[in-house]
Amino acid sequence: MNQEALLDWYKRNKRPLPWRLDASPWSILLSEILLQQTQMERGIEYHERLLKRFPTLSSMAKASVDDVLFLWQGAGYYSRARRLHALSIEVVEANEGVLPKTYEELLKLPGIGPYTAAAIASIAFSEPVACVDGNIRRVMARQSNQEEPSANDIQRFADKHLVTDSPGEWNQAMMELGALVCKPRNPLCDQCPVTESCRGRSRAHDLPRPKTSKKTTVEYTCVVRIDEDGAPELQQRPQTGLFAGLWGPEMATGLENTGCEFVGTVRHLLSHREMIVSVWKTVGANGIDPSTVALSSLDRRILRLVGVLDDVP
Repeated sequence: MNQEALLDWYKRNKRPLPWRLDASPWSILLSEILLQQTQMERGIEYHERLLKRFPTLSSMAKASVDDVLFLWQGAGYYSRARRLHALSIEVVEANEGVLPKTYEELLKLPGIGPYTAAAIASIAFSEPVACVDGNIRRVMARQSNQEEPSANDIQRFADKHLVTDSPGEWNQAMMELGALVCKPRNPLCDQCPVTESCRGRSRAHDLPRPKTSKKTTVEYTCVVRIDEDGAPELQQRPQTGLFAGLWGPEMATGLENTGCEFVGTVRHLLSHREMIVSVWKTVGANGIDPSTVALSSLDRRILRLVGVLDDVP
């Protein structure tokens, strides 16, 4: 692989992402946590929102986890928000709010896995460690013409090609190549700066073989109780389990709904689960304004269906 050609391409074509324009360790960390399971456009939106409210790691540590969850609502995978808040507190208590600079130290923090530790260490602190994510897996599979490369195969490829003098630039160049050119569908092979070394170019659409996962389907009943002012009763869910720490109407499998009015059904997809929720409503008391608490995307859909939430999906 022509490393110089890829780095030159990256310098000309890299997107002006907020965490590249403001490349502070905290901004980079926040972006990596968000982009774990949030699409780029939404990731940019939430990065701006969170960085405005929490301009430093220490400012998040001083806030409550409910404050973080409130700003996170709609981004999904809320355990990330809880772990990020726990991370901020741990770094403040153990290191006076200064983020660790090495891969090994970062890996010890809540919510930080091997990819995220490598990304932060290389991009924020120039430690020569190679990142491995879905983009790099795809580039590796096509460059080496492998249908199902193992995790070890991908890591060896990334380690072998790492440019140790500029590891952050290199890791970002590899990921940018996968995002903009070596795409999952309709790869732009004629625009690839490293096409000469690509052994799988003639069958790029088939590489790598997609990972398959089974989704389980679970049926729930949700009862929305609405007070005389039109406000729904909401409760905060336990700090562990599905939608932990967020607020919503009562929902469970086989929940009693005698005397309630059926409103409709909501189908909601999670990474490994499909939720089918039958929604009912009845009279309640002591409702609260849903705009004042953190709600999951599913709960927002339920409240819109019932007619007590008018915000944009």
